Parts: sequence; structure tokens; C-alpha cells
Amino acid sequence: MLLQVTHETRYRYTPAVETAQHMAYMEPCSHATQQLLDHTLYVNPPPAQTRSARDVFGNARCFFSLQVPHAVLEVVAHSLVSTRASPLVSSVLPWEKVRELFRYQAGNRFDAASEFVYPSPFVPRHSEFAAYARSSFSPGAALLDACIDLTQRIHSDFAYESQSTQINTPALQALAQRKGVCQDFSHIMIACLRTLGLPARYVSGYMLTHPPEGQPRLVGSDASHAWVSVYLPELPEGARWVDFDPTNNRWGWHAPGEDYVTVATGRDFGDVSPLRGVIHGGASHTLHVGVTVAPVGENAMPAMPGMVQSQGQSQSQSGGSSQTQSQSQSQN
Repeated sequence: MLLQVTHETRYRYTPAVETAQHMAYMEPCSHATQQLLDHTLYVNPPPAQTRSARDVFGNARCFFSLQVPHAVLEVVAHSLVSTRASPLVSSVLPWEKVRELFRYQAGNRFDAASEFVYPSPFVPRHSEFAAYARSSFSPGAALLDACIDLTQRIHSDFAYESQSTQINTPALQALAQRKGVCQDFSHIMIACLRTLGLPARYVSGYMLTHPPEGQPRLVGSDASHAWVSVYLPELPEGARWVDFDPTNNRWGWHAPGEDYVTVATGRDFGDVSPLRGVIHGGASHTLHVGVTVAPVGENAMPAMPGMVQSQGQSQSQSGGSSQTQSQSQSQN
């Protein structure tokens, strides 16, 4: 598939922000089943400084700073991506053997996937995650089969409910309430795997959604997406990460399907938030996000006023306009 992605973000501040520094993770990556053909990031007001680099996980990130007062910040990322379906994978390695490979032993060869076994800020280890995962990870079960079963169970047991959680909702709370958005389902699945001693990472990106039959696609009606990647050491080097999407009950090598666009991978949401930053001023703010993922050549209908998707619309109050605040954009 040849997909065009537009990711629009707009912050409105009261009072105006005096200075700001932001980090954007909006540039899709290239891998075996995905090729980035073009990417442009527009920022208004124009940044005083812009710098692109790779983070420790190999993701593309863009830093920009704003040195002029501004009541509105607009960031628009345009990307053109070619994707293709991934071949089916086969693995019969029992999950216990994978766990033993990542159990610390002096003198063992270092495997970079081991950094995705440990807890991270949004993904703690807890016995309740192990208890939920236990029925999928029966003794001797192949890791691939167990992950498929866990994906299916999360998809069945949890209700997708927009705005039922916030950016900082603990994964344990989302597990207890059995509802949330893709960010929560991904954190829960990763927590289940890591609590069992298995490496799993968080994937941010986009998914092509289809409008109702007979209706045009609306610009800005989609959302950024998140899913899970699990390490299967039995597979050939360079092909050992298999992706699982518990929100949509799908899985595949490198991506759950050709209608997915991978942007970045990390330990959890905090590593790859689409846009985060620190501002000086702006005692309160609102956030609006609109995402459009469409096949090249398809004419999308502009969204009507008020139809821009709101992801975690929020306000942060302070006693004055000189407070330094941190901001982060969520994923639905």
C-alpha cells in the first residue's frame, strides 16, 4: 500500500507561552516491510532552533525550540510511506526457554532485547499481570501461540472506551477496570510479558481506518495508534520482533498488517510520545489532534468545524504565567 499520513497538533495557551522546547516523534521508520518515501514537519511559530537525530532505540526524533511568546502552537507532520504485507512467521520455541535466555547469568552474551525485559515508568512488574497472563502461558506453550492467545483475550476482555483513561493512568488501574484505549491495552500486554521475564516493547504509529460504506473519509478523523512487539529469538537475526495489536486482534512480522505505519519503538509510551515538551508560561492549555491516514490518490473530505479529533484535551492550572510545565501527547 502507498499511504499518506497527516498528523496535526494544535495547542492553545492562556496566557501565552514565553519560551518552549519540544521533541517530536512523528517520522515513520523504514524496515523490511515499510519504506519511508517522504517526510516533512511544519511548526508555527517558526522555531529558533531545529535539530534531528536518532535516539538510543534508533527512532527518528526532531527537537525544536521556540523563543518568541505564542498563544498557539501548530505542528503538522506529512509523511508518504510504502508498506507491504508481511509473510507468516512460525515459531515453536516454548516461552519458558525464552525466559531462561534472559535470566541473568555471569558471562552470558549480551542481547540488546534484554533492555525490554525490565520495568519502565509506564510498565511495572506486578503479580496481577502474571495472574492475568497465566492461562495463555501454560507449561510448554510456544511463545508465539501464547502471545496470540493473550492478544485475543485482551481484545475480548477489555472494552475500548475513548477518554476512559488519561496519559498517566497506571497500567494496573486499566487492568482492573477492564477498559481503556490502545495505549492502555499495549501497556497491559507488555506488563504481562515482562512480569513473566519476556522481552516486549511498545510501538507507536498509525493504522488505516475505513470510513462507513458509501461515505468519504474525513480529514482529521483518525488517531495515532499503539501496539506491542515481542522478541522471538528462534527467528533469523533481523526478523525476531513480531508485532501484536490487542486493540484490533491482529499480529504479524514487523507490523500487524500492510495497513499499519510504524513510527517508533521504545520501552513504553513515555519514550515515543508523538509530541512532548517543556514550556515557560501558559498556565492553562487545551490540546487538539487530528490524524489522517489515506491511500495515495484518495480524495478525503475536509472535517467540519468541531470534528478535529481531541486526544486527551486537558487544562493545567497554575498560580502564574511563569510556571514551567511538561506536556505530552497521548495515543488512542
